[in-house]
Amino acid sequence: MPTVAVINGSLRRDSIHRKLVESLAKLAGDRLTFHFVEIGDLPLYNDDLWPEPPTSVLRMKREVELADAVLFASPEYNRSFSPALKNAIDWGTRPYGKNSWRAKPATVVSASPGAIGGAAGQQSLRALLTVVDTVLMGQPEIYFSYKAEAFDEAGNVVDEKVKAFFETFLDRFATWIERTKEPVVDAQPDSQKIA
Repeated sequence: MPTVAVINGSLRRDSIHRKLVESLAKLAGDRLTFHFVEIGDLPLYNDDLWPEPPTSVLRMKREVELADAVLFASPEYNRSFSPALKNAIDWGTRPYGKNSWRAKPATVVSASPGAIGGAAGQQSLRALLTVVDTVLMGQPEIYFSYKAEAFDEAGNVVDEKVKAFFETFLDRFATWIERTKEPVVDAQPDSQKIA
């Protein structure tokens, strides 16, 4: 069963993004295994730290590299995505030639109490994820207008319409992973300079 590294851009303990991805993990069943990757302990990106890299950075990179795919949960901050998420993505792309995101099947979900479910922030993130070489699933998209009544106290989805949509999303993501995953066997640089 494919393993999905979950990168949650909200560090808040009661984050609706955490509740969203935990509910997806429960629905995933025998399709996908979700592994939640901690990013709150990463220092701000600083290239000077690479001679003795922080253990939290090495752990995050290893967990992403061991996963078959990545699911990004993206809160919307000022029409963009969170600084915590950008920081994790930046650490994952370095050092040069050691991009942990390289060729990883990926998707993005977002939620908001508002009507558009974090769509503007998600679109900003999607633009970046193609640059760092994830293989990004285009459809279906989850811009979830979060309503607590869609879930029970244990975090299970109880709204049948929401549950059906989440099931479709998980089916498609599992298929996307199978179609697009590729073994990364070399350590080629992320880009080549042309003389």
